[in-house]
Amino acid sequence: MHRIDVLVIGRSCLDCISVVDRFPQENQKAPLLFRLEEGGGQGGTAACCITRLGGKAAYVGRLGDDRPGRFCIQRLHDFGVGTDHVEMVKGGRTPLAYIFVTRSTGARTIIYETSQLPSIELTAALQSLIPRAAVILLDPETTFLAKDLAQLKRGGLSIVYDCERWREGMPDMMGVADYFIPSIEFLESAQLDLGDGALPEKMRRLKKRIRGNLIITNGEDGAYFIEGERIFHVAAPAVSAVDTIGAGDNFHATFALSVAREMGLQQSVKLSVAAASLSCRQYGGREGIPTWDEAAAAAAALSALPVG
Repeated sequence: MHRIDVLVIGRSCLDCISVVDRFPQENQKAPLLFRLEEGGGQGGTAACCITRLGGKAAYVGRLGDDRPGRFCIQRLHDFGVGTDHVEMVKGGRTPLAYIFVTRSTGARTIIYETSQLPSIELTAALQSLIPRAAVILLDPETTFLAKDLAQLKRGGLSIVYDCERWREGMPDMMGVADYFIPSIEFLESAQLDLGDGALPEKMRRLKKRIRGNLIITNGEDGAYFIEGERIFHVAAPAVSAVDTIGAGDNFHATFALSVAREMGLQQSVKLSVAAASLSCRQYGGREGIPTWDEAAAAAAALSALPVG
């Protein structure tokens, strides 16, 4: 039996969140309603989501040995995330993300620091974790690991990839990921050159280039996926959203845990859409994450409808 449901490898950062009535145009100003800090980063938030849903997550990442880094590691502990393989880099600087949330819509604008910490490596310690995991969830900053992971992949292990934009190692990742999950904006990448056409046409063109399953996220419109020869759409449930910052991370996390629990593709997508939507109920991306039962109840009301 696996001792880890999902092994999450990726970015952590400190989110500095400012809430405003409206985001100002360039060269204008607007009053701040309130601000808060929360642990962020695709990998860190995904790991927190998995444990909130009742799964067992181990997180691999790097943080600076500074105040933001200590805050981030504490927030991972608060959610029960295993952090034995988080490296606190001596003299390193934990990246920050400055997030402006519009109170009336929950929309967010993000200005982030790129990480100056050393890249994650497939060390012997990390390789020893892989046989204990049912699923590996990779965030965008780990795209370059695809080629090495392909050499370590064993039967029964699934790789879920959170695709943000074209990065180094993308062709390798397209060949190794069992579940390739980009946002709809990725389909417009110049490197893909998918050409003109409606969404179903572009999805089918992309599917021919990847080895695994293709799921497309589209914000408040929900998600699309290919099963067999058909394309399906799962619309998001109505939620009083106040902050959408963690929705994508929580979608990928829920999906990875669903795979670990051997759920079918349609049910996994519906559950992930439900959990991502419900996570928008509170500020910060993490406090609004639902329990498994809450997400399952919301998912039961959703349908996967054929669109092509």
